[in-house]
Amino acid sequence: MRRIAGLTFGIATHVLFAVTVWHLFWFLKGSTTPTDAYGSMRVDALLALQFTVPHSLLLLPAVRNRLRRVIPSAFYGCYYCVVTCLTLLLMIASWQPCSTIIWQASGIGQTALTIGFFASWIAILYSLSLTGLGYQTGWTPWWHWLRGTPLPQRRFEPTGAYRLLRHPVYLSFIGLIWFTPLMTIDRAILAGVWTSYIFLGSSLKDRRLTFYLGDSYRRYKASVPGYPGVPWGPLARRPLQALARNPSGNKERSDVPSRRAA
Repeated sequence: MRRIAGLTFGIATHVLFAVTVWHLFWFLKGSTTPTDAYGSMRVDALLALQFTVPHSLLLLPAVRNRLRRVIPSAFYGCYYCVVTCLTLLLMIASWQPCSTIIWQASGIGQTALTIGFFASWIAILYSLSLTGLGYQTGWTPWWHWLRGTPLPQRRFEPTGAYRLLRHPVYLSFIGLIWFTPLMTIDRAILAGVWTSYIFLGSSLKDRRLTFYLGDSYRRYKASVPGYPGVPWGPLARRPLQALARNPSGNKERSDVPSRRAA
């Protein structure tokens, strides 16, 4: 019965993921019908926020360790994927569009923004493939559980876009929310909330990977910026002097996988 339940949960998770991606594509593309409502801006801001909170909390090492007491590690990725999908679907279903337009591009501008939108989808799929899309959705650990084979250790080996910047997935997602020919007030609220969250989440991810990988990730941060053109702050290149000031900092931990999905 446990195996049947695990099999059902894994399959249902990835069906839910596919449905969510489909709805998210059309939602971000701007398929919603604007209305004349103005009192919905606060609701939309809360809907945008309710996705961000569990999305970050469930990745915190302390939260993760506590939940793993009741959720087997092979299913934690699926659980995380389910929570992410449900919060996104709740936001999409409850969203209250507004007809007030901030900008509406036409001609070459509209074409360029539309191309940027589709290019951002290609970029996010490419970036996720570099880190292992199966880890992002929980498929890989679940599949190894189903086959009864041990999960291979993930090595931290930056390739492709990760040699140029630390957060190509997040940068691609920024493109999804800003490349739109029609920017209404509600879309601007979504873009503002999620952009702020992306930069905060990028910093949290750096801290999380530093916790798991220690000095190897510190050296990576010293040579690769979080985003292009960021001259200072937590998302710029981090000088290696931090190692000298923190000689007791983590070395690469042997009791956890050497790389965690974001």
